[in-house]
Amino acid sequence: MKAVVYHQYGPPNVLQLTTLPKPVPKDNEVLIQVYATTVSAGDVRLRQSDFPPLFWLPARLIFGLFKPKNPVLGNEWSGVVVEVGAKVTRFKVGDEVFGTATMQPGGAYAEYLCLPESWKQGVIGPKPTNLSFQEAAAFPIGGMTALFLWQKAQLQQGQQVLVYGASGSVGSYAVQLAKALGATVTGVCSTANLNMVRDLGADAVVDYTQTDYTQLDTRFEVVFDAVGKTSKSKSKTVLQPQGQFVSVTMMTAETTANLLELKKWAEQGQLRPFIHQNYTLDQVAEAHAYVDSGRKRGNVTITVFEG
Repeated sequence: MKAVVYHQYGPPNVLQLTTLPKPVPKDNEVLIQVYATTVSAGDVRLRQSDFPPLFWLPARLIFGLFKPKNPVLGNEWSGVVVEVGAKVTRFKVGDEVFGTATMQPGGAYAEYLCLPESWKQGVIGPKPTNLSFQEAAAFPIGGMTALFLWQKAQLQQGQQVLVYGASGSVGSYAVQLAKALGATVTGVCSTANLNMVRDLGADAVVDYTQTDYTQLDTRFEVVFDAVGKTSKSKSKTVLQPQGQFVSVTMMTAETTANLLELKKWAEQGQLRPFIHQNYTLDQVAEAHAYVDSGRKRGNVTITVFEG
């Protein structure tokens, strides 16, 4: 099968298209023909080995001290089940599915992916019926991260919330989810993305190149840092006394319940991935270079198979 691999950490050109053996599912695994995947923040971080100083050594011990342990990236994906192990009960051949490959030896930058039916760190679920494979592939990580952090903040209907970095993958979901949950949303982004964030449903938008959000008059129940570029101390000036600060730098978790909740909202028309650019499998290095440029909005997807 065709796959994109990397055998050393570094810039996008470490990603190389090659041929690997097609995986064979174990009794508890499903074999998925990958239709689409993405360039997620996790993929970029792993490629660069760009971990915070405090976590650099533990992360290298997990993912590879001198070179990557798992050469195939692709943390989120969508596709079709083409083979199931003898003990699999949740899925059958022909099912359209989406999910993650978190902490698995293989990723979705490949034509086929073998995953356990269920495991502690990642998720698989039925694909939303109204989304394309590209849209579904862009859903799991950004969507679950946003939902988990709103749950952590105990978001309530009618609250005033601010999303810092509202035009990114996590931010675009954070805006839509907050609106679906009945909050009033202020989105912070660059000049070029103001209309995009308005279209996502934000009630107000702030151009961070013109206005420092910490100087706003509004006091928010929640400040949601969707890009890891602000802090609780900075946000105190706009938080209510008992207000909550949540950030993508916090530990999050992937759960089947949250994946299915996202599926429900997607099928109800309340949540939709924003795809900025789409590439093919042989353009993965180019896609990573585009993300590295800092011009990405929403999600960048990779089409692996045209169904």
